[in-house]
Amino acid sequence: MLVLITYDVSVVSDGGTKRLRNIAKTCLDYGMRVQNSVFECEVTPAQFVVLKAKLTAIFDPKKDSLRFYFLGKQGRKKVEHVGAKPVPDALRDSLIL
Repeated sequence: MLVLITYDVSVVSDGGTKRLRNIAKTCLDYGMRVQNSVFECEVTPAQFVVLKAKLTAIFDPKKDSLRFYFLGKQGRKKVEHVGAKPVPDALRDSLIL
């Protein structure tokens, strides 16, 4: 299933920069960055449970926010991109030349 993950981390608070970096690194393990704090992750339900647990262990719920948008198995068909920085689709685009 395709899950869109967005986050907002307070970098002015103690440890904010480290939390921001760790959330981004964790998301990169499961998907691709499509904007600064937005990731598209193609995961199984079991992988999502693990990913969510990792992210919620990193963020500070009093200062930061995480949002998960579930686009489902056909999620790629629901995404339209216009403008700069197109992101390759790992399932459709060949990454090896």
